Amino acid sequence: MQETLNLMPLWAFLAALGVTFVAGFVKGAVGFAMPLVMISGLSLFLEPQLAIAGIVLPIVMTNFQQVMRFGLAEAKAVVLEYRRYILIVCVMILVVAQFVTIIPTQVMYLVLGIPVVGLSLIQLFGVRFRIPQHRRLAAEWGVGLFAGGLGGLTGTWGPPTVLYLIALETPKAKQMLVQGVVYGLGAVSLFLGHLQSGVLNTVTAPFSAALLIPAFLGMQVGFWLSDRLDANLFRKVTLIVLVVAGANLVRRGIMG
Repeated sequence: MQETLNLMPLWAFLAALGVTFVAGFVKGAVGFAMPLVMISGLSLFLEPQLAIAGIVLPIVMTNFQQVMRFGLAEAKAVVLEYRRYILIVCVMILVVAQFVTIIPTQVMYLVLGIPVVGLSLIQLFGVRFRIPQHRRLAAEWGVGLFAGGLGGLTGTWGPPTVLYLIALETPKAKQMLVQGVVYGLGAVSLFLGHLQSGVLNTVTAPFSAALLIPAFLGMQVGFWLSDRLDANLFRKVTLIVLVVAGANLVRRGIMG
């Protein structure tokens, strides 16, 4: 605890706990957006690299929570079906995370935020994007490279993955499971990548560990809400979360 308080004043630490609880709630409800919410919130009062370090352990733990709601057999089936996408995302996260300390993140926020807002708004107004089966391989490579690259730089690869799953018309329950598997394995890559990059170290790791409890509690509340959402409402809520998160990324890209 003392190591963490040496990094920030007490009010900032308490605010970080609150942001993490909200992020856990959103993730429990819609299956994603925890890194987006945490990065957006934490970076308002913390240095960007400390904010990135803070999200690492909570997203590993919460994605494990998400997958365990379905069981190992279902998770294995998802890993097999989405193995190429998962591999591409994880490799890109590992590689690109090494450049997080030298590449300006503002450009990447814009690159991610603008298409996420645009595509999500279009779908909220009734336009549905579909990926036919014969184009799925190309989509896996394209979206996987993009999502993994963004994940390595900004700690979030959820929005491209969610839009990809929506375009595949993935059912609600399966979408929650796939997101948990993709984000969980990607989070392990992020953890390893930032151990190597130095962003996660003996100084910042205790801060990340301190955020595990509010992340867990927020997830439990979010799960309760998710179980009460029907498929159409779940899709709309997911898209609305994407619009809000994407707009915040655009704001950060423009204003810093």
